[in-house]
Amino acid sequence: MALRREPTARQTRLATELRRLRDAAGLTAREAAALLGVGAAQISHIESALAGVSEARLRRLAAHYACTDAAFIDALVVMATNRTRGWWEDYRGRLPTMYMDLAELEHHATHRRDVEFLYIPGLLQTEDYARAVFSYQVPALPGSEVDLRVRHRMERKVITEGPAPVPYEAVIHEAALRIRVGTRSAARAQLARVLELSEADHVTVRVIPFELDGFAGAWSTMMLVGGAVPRLDTAVRDAPHGTVLIDSEAQLGVFRTLFHKVERVSLDVERSRDFIHRLAKEL
Repeated sequence: MALRREPTARQTRLATELRRLRDAAGLTAREAAALLGVGAAQISHIESALAGVSEARLRRLAAHYACTDAAFIDALVVMATNRTRGWWEDYRGRLPTMYMDLAELEHHATHRRDVEFLYIPGLLQTEDYARAVFSYQVPALPGSEVDLRVRHRMERKVITEGPAPVPYEAVIHEAALRIRVGTRSAARAQLARVLELSEADHVTVRVIPFELDGFAGAWSTMMLVGGAVPRLDTAVRDAPHGTVLIDSEAQLGVFRTLFHKVERVSLDVERSRDFIHRLAKEL
């Protein structure tokens, strides 16, 4: 079987989890290969996401690794055998790979949490707002590329506005609500859209006001994407060199704690809606 040339983030995550299980069991790749009756190279290919793994082999490995978390193993099996080719595949080769990886990650998400301080979260953005954001990049993107990125961002909203939406929580700082990324009318439409979406049963929007005393968490912009089990959650951070997916349990614990900290100091849902209403009237 030919090896993959460019594994997806989901395939890489599966490979990472299998390697972690083997390491925890104290086995070498050669010893794991012997348990399956294959060469060590096969285990290496599986653990580097260059090759897939069948359900039978995955369950045998999990048993040999003494993993007793049935829900986790079942989730890994789904990752290994679900070969969904979603809407994002239309953009492959036309946009950076991370756009596909993020859309696929969200497609399989069980919940989504955002914390934003300078921008409205992508899943809440209007088309005009998203276009203004992408048009401001340096070096400037060609108009056709801006169009693609805007269209991709709008299609990502299926996880919150589609037929089977997932629970979504957003904590937004007042700065992000006040900064006029586009025109005054676009800003007004953007706030109206946030308010409209906040009325949905599965959407929770909270605001952190400027007047909050002792708030030093403005660096903690983040996205948390829920996996089939908490062990498969993913944190997403934007970095100078691009978007980074974080999946180590220690780091995930940090991001979960940060989210709960900003959530605790934010306004409750009703006061947040009233706050956004007041800002909209000022425009």
